[in-house]
Amino acid sequence: MDMGRDAEQGVIELVYQHVIGDFTGVLRERLRLKRRGWMRRWALGLVAFAFVLNAGLAVAGSEKPDWFMMVWLPVVGVLLLLVPRLQARAFLKLANRNGTYRVAVADGGLTMANDNSTTSLQWAAQPRYRETPEAFFTYSDDKNASCFTVLPKRGLKDPADVDRLREILDRNLTRV
Repeated sequence: MDMGRDAEQGVIELVYQHVIGDFTGVLRERLRLKRRGWMRRWALGLVAFAFVLNAGLAVAGSEKPDWFMMVWLPVVGVLLLLVPRLQARAFLKLANRNGTYRVAVADGGLTMANDNSTTSLQWAAQPRYRETPEAFFTYSDDKNASCFTVLPKRGLKDPADVDRLREILDRNLTRV
């Protein structure tokens, strides 16, 4: 990546190391894209409802408490809440092995280089994106959004590059 030449051609460069917030953000936004995100929220609600119902019946004295449900429903609820954070920690561990990321974004796609590899993606590979206050996330168009790329705004050299990056993504991807 020759940034002197690339800057003249409208290429935006990001340089960053991943943090846990990058992956919690991308996984949270990915849950909003896919059906499983809705199912996870409903499951958490049903677990909470069953626990409150079981506890209420036990307190009212109409039934003996079901200790199996009193113990395991909170455990299931906590696991449902912790899974995205645990996944993010696993992604972060893998990303930290690669050191510093250098990404060049242009109308043709993006090129990502790190200490161990270089990858180029055309926009057709990940045709959707979401923006949060901290980052841009690109996603594949399969139903599970199984492939994604994190472009944290803190990796940009100039705050004006945020608008330029958004323009490139708007021209080439669908905002979801």
